[in-house]
Amino acid sequence: MIQTLLQEKYPIYTLKLDKSETSCKSVDDIMAHFKQRIDDNPGVCFIGIFDHYAHTSSLPEGVIAPGITEAKNIIFCFGKEIPNPGVLALRPRSIGVVELDDSFVITFLEAPNPAANEAMEAWTKALKN
Repeated sequence: MIQTLLQEKYPIYTLKLDKSETSCKSVDDIMAHFKQRIDDNPGVCFIGIFDHYAHTSSLPEGVIAPGITEAKNIIFCFGKEIPNPGVLALRPRSIGVVELDDSFVITFLEAPNPAANEAMEAWTKALKN
């Protein structure tokens, strides 16, 4: 798992996983993995799954990079408190999963809560056999 800055300002975590490195066979399998982790944590609320590929491909001006065959986000919230109105701009959380011909790419934005980052990183690393 690597940490980078996307567009020089968004701290993201990324794991590229060769299909041979995981028992998951599809983006939906990976979504089910994350959904189970969310359901297992009483402090986390599942919100939904967004099919980013279907949405973007339905737009007349939609553009999808070559090689991407599927792209979904699982959306959830770790929010145990609301210390100020601004914190809502940082929630909910999302993990994105893209399928390429021979691999999956899993990404998420760094959360301001270290425990949330640790959980998302552990959930993601658990995908690897």
